[in-house]
Amino acid sequence: MPKKSLEILTESMFYVLMALSAGPKCGADTAEFIRRKTEGRMRLGPATLYAILAKFEKEQYIEELYAEGRKRTYQITGLGTRAYREEIQRLERCLTDARSEGGFPQ
Repeated sequence: MPKKSLEILTESMFYVLMALSAGPKCGADTAEFIRRKTEGRMRLGPATLYAILAKFEKEQYIEELYAEGRKRTYQITGLGTRAYREEIQRLERCLTDARSEGGFPQ
């Protein structure tokens, strides 16, 4: 059976939703939020970031709030917030499973 679109988010997708859940942002501000949050571990290039934003907009996880020339500012939607929370819960279940097998140091 094929998976639903965006059933499981990639790490990059997860961090984009995290950034937008903190408030509306343009692409550059989203990339900077992610770089700071991950202490530089993750840096999204423009192609990756804008592909994610386009996919999220198509799936109605985000919406354009306003545009200034080429600069677009996005905000997360209720659907996007739900997807973000579901992914947090999925990741927490993964960690719980790992801990129950002794595979995660306390």
